[in-house]
Amino acid sequence: MSKAKTKKTIHTSGKRKTAIARATLTPGTGIVRINSVNLENFQPSFARQKISEPFMLMGGVGNVDINIRVFGGGTTSQAEAARLAAARALVEHNSNLKTMFLDYDRTLLVADVRRKEVSKPNSQGSARSKRQKSYR
Repeated sequence: MSKAKTKKTIHTSGKRKTAIARATLTPGTGIVRINSVNLENFQPSFARQKISEPFMLMGGVGNVDINIRVFGGGTTSQAEAARLAAARALVEHNSNLKTMFLDYDRTLLVADVRRKEVSKPNSQGSARSKRQKSYR
């Protein structure tokens, strides 16, 4: 942690589907904000629990502040993107957390690369099902 302590701010990002989160970790008093809203006041509650998983694993935020800006996608995708960005920032700050996070859940540090499949011609908006033919 000797080299990591010399850094003033740490910038990381996380993506899930079309949601993108950017996290900034600075020395502070342990405040976590998502889109300028404290984590304790963030709604819906399942998203709050999802975002707070890395902090629960390490036993609290500690002496750093984390500001997360997240946009795009839905509520679940935004929560998972914010969780990924926050966990990456914490690991960059303290490299001892990496093995703990990977053992708990790999998606804390590794992005889920699955995206929506592209719609094909003659399929009325869906990706795989085609229009039925009835000429025989």
